Parts: sequence; structure tokens; C-alpha cells
Amino acid sequence: MARSALLNLKTEAEYHDYYKREYCRKSVVTWDGVRVYFKDARFAHAFYESSKKDSQKDLFSAARAQRMNWIRETLVNPQSSIFQGWDKKKRRYDTCRRVCIAYEDFVVVIKMGLKKTGELKAEFVTCFKADNSISKIKGSPKWSKKTCLKALNKKGR
Repeated sequence: MARSALLNLKTEAEYHDYYKREYCRKSVVTWDGVRVYFKDARFAHAFYESSKKDSQKDLFSAARAQRMNWIRETLVNPQSSIFQGWDKKKRRYDTCRRVCIAYEDFVVVIKMGLKKTGELKAEFVTCFKADNSISKIKGSPKWSKKTCLKALNKKGR
């Protein structure tokens, strides 16, 4: 599956409007049938970077925003590599965080949950170009739907 060209809009506001229109207001379903929900509040986390080493995201990143169309393309691509995400606070892998990679070092992170029906649903967490950490991410445990469902049912999420 070929990836689309970079998205080139003029202003941060145009990228934000595009995100709301294409992700928050439209349905995105992964290649294996999991609906992914996008919240407007996640825009800043996904498309801002820290101007200092304090990890406070305070600077809009056009480089991140230009790859916005790759989010959907990564999630719907059955050739995507899927790994467990790292929980920084607990310092361990989280079977309910799904890290998807379809294009070189572009990473999409979603957090899994359960619908009232018991089916999986997901929430978009972030996306980024993992140029420094891609080998570490690709060395993470593979994500498993079965393991995720077991963990969610155990925790009652």
C-alpha cells in the first residue's frame, strides 16, 4: 500500500481543522475491525513538540502534521507491524497499547478499550516519526488481540 504525499497546509489552524474534519468527525476502523476514536484534545499531543528538553509540548510541528494522512493509512493497512506500547509510568509493556508501523519509522499509537458489547474499541494517543527509537519499538513484544482482550476483561475496562 503506497503512502500518500505529505499534507501541505498553510497554517496550524488549517491542520487543526483538517484533523477535526478527517479524524474526529469521521469513522476510522483498523484493518482488523477495531473502531478508533479521535479526540480534539489529542491534536496538541500528536502535532506539537518540545522546544526544550523538559518534554512540555509547546511548539507546533509542521513535520508531524504533514504526516497526518498517514495515520489512517497506517491503521487500515493489513501489512502494518503491530507491537505492544511502553507504559512509561509503570515501566513495562502494556498489552492494551497498540503501536502500528506501516511506513519506515512513522508510528501510530492507540489505546484499546472495550465497548459495552465486549468488542474492542480504541482511542488515538499519538503519532510520530520514530527516527531515534524505531529499532527499540520494533524490538517490542508483538501486540495480540487475544492477550489484550484477556487483560481488558480482567480489569473491567
